[in-house]
Amino acid sequence: MNATLSPTTSPKVRRKASTRRPRAVSHLPPHQNQESHDAALNSIRAYLKGRQAYDAFPVSFRLIVLDTKLEVRKALQCLLLNGVVSAPLWNSDQSKFAGMLTVQDIIHLIQYYYRTSSYENIAADVENFRLESLREIEKSLGVPPPPLLRDHPSSSLFYAAKLLIQTHARRLPLLDNDSETGHEVIVSVLTQYRLLKFISINCAREIQQLHLPLRKLGIGTYVFATPSHPATLEGRTPYHPIATATLQTPVFDVVHMFSERGISAVPIIDEDGVVVNLYETVDVITLVRLGAYQALDLTIEEALHQRSPDFPGVVICTATDSIGTLLQLIKKRRVHRLVVVEGEKGRLLGIITLSDVLRYVVGEVGIGEGVEPSPSHVELTEADPEPSEVPSEPPQESELVN
Repeated sequence: MNATLSPTTSPKVRRKASTRRPRAVSHLPPHQNQESHDAALNSIRAYLKGRQAYDAFPVSFRLIVLDTKLEVRKALQCLLLNGVVSAPLWNSDQSKFAGMLTVQDIIHLIQYYYRTSSYENIAADVENFRLESLREIEKSLGVPPPPLLRDHPSSSLFYAAKLLIQTHARRLPLLDNDSETGHEVIVSVLTQYRLLKFISINCAREIQQLHLPLRKLGIGTYVFATPSHPATLEGRTPYHPIATATLQTPVFDVVHMFSERGISAVPIIDEDGVVVNLYETVDVITLVRLGAYQALDLTIEEALHQRSPDFPGVVICTATDSIGTLLQLIKKRRVHRLVVVEGEKGRLLGIITLSDVLRYVVGEVGIGEGVEPSPSHVELTEADPEPSEVPSEPPQESELVN
């Protein structure tokens, strides 16, 4: 069938009297009004106060729980086979919750053994290490231990979100007590991504009113120097306070950034500051799973050839995009961070993490304080790529966004 419309000749007919039709809904962007923006934030926060953590659970899921007596090698295999990179830990001797195993723990472990062991001993040491000794590694490296958080599934989502923000945590285990034995029961894990997706699905009307620009609202971490503001701090790179690397940077240098800064991704830039890729903690875990410990001395460019083919790509945005647009994106695909770029080539301007978004939506930033952040804003935190629960539906497909 030919879908092309062409003019035809038709007999003259008497014109009917016109009738007024209702005006179609306008598709123009909404007027950027601070009052409507603030009202939408208040409405979202009120909604979260009236909902329990139970409400954010998926319809069907599996929860992966690891015994602290388990070897790291077996724990990694379990996580990777189930497509997750974090899980609750269980102390079987005491029948109680013992914290979380995250990708950051593995990064600390790798860094510790690269400082204290040889290539010949690394594989055996790392793989035979037991989960119950992870806290000892943190003490040796001088990094603070993760907070031993927990909450009840009937607690309000607003309280749970506040707890995540105040402790700088990326996930919150939800525990109940068995009515017969009195023992703790791990019910689920609430992640930043799941919480923000819950908001994006259930507060769609309010999200449409969140139309003010990201940087004006102070959401994210931005480089100190830009083409319009080229001055740099003494002894700092133009991209301070964001950790960056190039394709020629050794992988272990980036591993050190992961451990020292507590982040899970580093933008890869060229000599002009253009973002060409993103190297994540999960990329390092892939090398460890393959037993390629010596590969940590390779360059980022060489290591990227080992990357899983299902890498979702680098999600980018501009500082003028809105928080509402970002939340709509979270609703459609699994997003854990965005790289903020500027110019036609995509020069690095900043990083926006789920921590940044949640902190603003829930209310650590006061309503009406739509001011641009100062160059001294140096916090950079990242969300790990996957929650510890396995959804019943297959993961969404995603592509490289240029």
